[in-house]
Amino acid sequence: MSTAEESAALALPGARGQVAGNVSGAAPSGRALGLGMATALVVGNMVGSGVYLLPASLAPYGPISLLGWLFTAAGATLLALVFARLARVLPRVGGPYAYTRAAFGEFPGFLVAWGYWISIWVGNAAIAVAFAGYLAPFWPEVAESRALTATVALCAVWLLTAVNAAGVRPAGFVQVVTTLLKLAPLMAIGALGLLALDPENFTPLNRSGRPPLAALGATAALTLWAFSGLESATVPAGDVRDPERTIPRATIAGTIGAAAVYVLAFVAVLGMVPAQNLAASSAPFADAARTLWGSWAGRAVAVGAMISAFGALNGWILLQGQVPLAAARDGLFPKSFASCSRRGTPVFGLVVSSLFITCLVAANFAKALVELYTFVILLSTLSALIPYLFCSMAQLWIETKRSGPMTAASRRGATVIAVLAFFYSLWAISGAGRDALFWGLLLLLAGTPVYAVMKRRVR
Repeated sequence: MSTAEESAALALPGARGQVAGNVSGAAPSGRALGLGMATALVVGNMVGSGVYLLPASLAPYGPISLLGWLFTAAGATLLALVFARLARVLPRVGGPYAYTRAAFGEFPGFLVAWGYWISIWVGNAAIAVAFAGYLAPFWPEVAESRALTATVALCAVWLLTAVNAAGVRPAGFVQVVTTLLKLAPLMAIGALGLLALDPENFTPLNRSGRPPLAALGATAALTLWAFSGLESATVPAGDVRDPERTIPRATIAGTIGAAAVYVLAFVAVLGMVPAQNLAASSAPFADAARTLWGSWAGRAVAVGAMISAFGALNGWILLQGQVPLAAARDGLFPKSFASCSRRGTPVFGLVVSSLFITCLVAANFAKALVELYTFVILLSTLSALIPYLFCSMAQLWIETKRSGPMTAASRRGATVIAVLAFFYSLWAISGAGRDALFWGLLLLLAGTPVYAVMKRRVR
């Protein structure tokens, strides 16, 4: 059964005339994102600011954290398969929002769009602050002056907002270049670091003193942030060439590729840097690079970290206009978010989102850099997990409604993947922590008045 036949055979509520590869309302005339750019969007959004600090966060747990990486990579691959299947059947702008709305209706779709949009611009604030922090080795005043930290962060935000407003193609080009540059130091340390491993650094297996299952759960929860963004290629579906084929391939290839780089690089850092030094390090990859090549390598890794954060910020700013665009075309967000420039970019959504980033950073610039980064990550984490849960349920629902010739094995396989992805998402939400659950619920509830106003206007 072809992809077009699958889409035609599936009658879903709330589609509003959307068909495979198109969206309600005017779509951009040119589709700028091919397989390379779509894959770079996935990898670039996943490999961001957090991966450079994770080895230090995981050091107190010891080598058992490798199992945490593998467990999280397996869960992320399940979610990638879910999004690949949904993109093949429903290649629509909005990604998680579009799938949830098609399966469960307007209000769940709105909640996912609202929460996912908030998680994007809140997370962008964190990435921008991290980018400013990585400038410290070259510009020490950035770390010393909180006002300067906020200023540099916001300059990066508005520069990349302008790049994305200029069109999807310039943003995609920036994403490809920064993705290649950010992967280079991670892959170099991962590959060459295997030649300088110290076996003593891999014992004991569990250094945390906690039961093995508890330690495994904690490390898996810490590594989960590194995989957020695996759904990135599904969001700008209207700008992707041949979306039914390109989006699934980019999603799966990007997720597996990033997971391989993560695990390889972490093994190298864990094996080269003694545990006590790693736990106290503020730049684990720089320490590993100095072990391999000398003092100059630390600054080179700092440059790589800056590029990594800059590239991730570019990719997420691209998405911050696409999610409200899809919801506005369905009448669930104010119609201004549905307007596009002559280049087909949702400039209004980009600018409004960046204004919210500006307000968030400005309102909290008095916090120390690490404290500010932690604060905004706390706001973003749970809001990003809830769409994963809904999309897993959406695939389960869709598999029960689809018609047409499908083998029993294919249907069972898709159902098993969706069930496993659902329980993985549920477990990840439960492990997000009490504070994240509180703020995530508060942010979701804050959107209900917006939904009520929009429904009243429609009536």
